[in-house]
Amino acid sequence: MQLEQVAKALKELGHPTRLAIYKQVVRAGHKGIPVGDIQQELEIPGSTLSHHISSLSSANLITQRREGRTLYCSALYENLNTVIDFLQNECCIDECE
Repeated sequence: MQLEQVAKALKELGHPTRLAIYKQVVRAGHKGIPVGDIQQELEIPGSTLSHHISSLSSANLITQRREGRTLYCSALYENLNTVIDFLQNECCIDECE
């Protein structure tokens, strides 16, 4: 993952509402969570929630799918792991020199 992509992901997660949304999505596991459940749990207006979900999606942190009338959000765990690995791979690297 490129520096710019990691920076975008961290920027989007740096907003308290988006981080709360992402936490709900991650907790739901691979099956995902209905958008309505996120809205109810966090008490966020629909338009605000849609805006934040769009930001998380554009950072490749979540994906959405429709099943009938229900829209689900799922975490892209491989991208989350890439962001974490990007940071961890640099840990203490200068100490080895």
